[in-house]
Amino acid sequence: MRAARVVTGTAAPLDRSDVDTDQIIPSDWLKRVSRTGFEKGLFAEWRDSRDFVLNDERHAGATILLAGTNFGTGSSREHAVWAIQQYGFDAVISPRFADIFRNNCTKNGLVPAQIPADAAAELMAAVRADPGLEITVDVERLTVEAPAIGFEAAFSMEASTQQRFLEGLDDIGLTLRHAGAIDEFERRRLPWLPATT
Repeated sequence: MRAARVVTGTAAPLDRSDVDTDQIIPSDWLKRVSRTGFEKGLFAEWRDSRDFVLNDERHAGATILLAGTNFGTGSSREHAVWAIQQYGFDAVISPRFADIFRNNCTKNGLVPAQIPADAAAELMAAVRADPGLEITVDVERLTVEAPAIGFEAAFSMEASTQQRFLEGLDDIGLTLRHAGAIDEFERRRLPWLPATT
């Protein structure tokens, strides 16, 4: 996965609570064989509505999804994270994430920034008033900022997860850090044990 130190850009304000993974990417899209093209299914059932936020040209090119509370509930599907990323979002800000969704984000390089509810409401109002408001999600400093309005809110992240983002390490990348030890283990294996290759 790509390293994520600082995400800067505009935000699309999805002012809805309890958005589940089936609303993020409907189950019909889970039949795909490849891991690409999921951006077309992102919020597919809502995008038929002309006034849905992703249909608003003022938010075209947004790199941050600003969501309501309890975002990503429901079943665990990495497809939800893939759809959000493939649409062009590099970070999601919410007052609360479902644990499974947050975990899928951290394993796929989508930054989940959970900020206090009052700060999220303030930021939501500011983005609705000014769609061009620039927001920065700083993974190194663990802050969400909108300097033009003097906004700053902290978010937390486990140190190991933060390091994954800063170094761009998915589970395979973490394993490959131990490639030398793995090779050494394989060299010392008893010859009568089954081969691993």
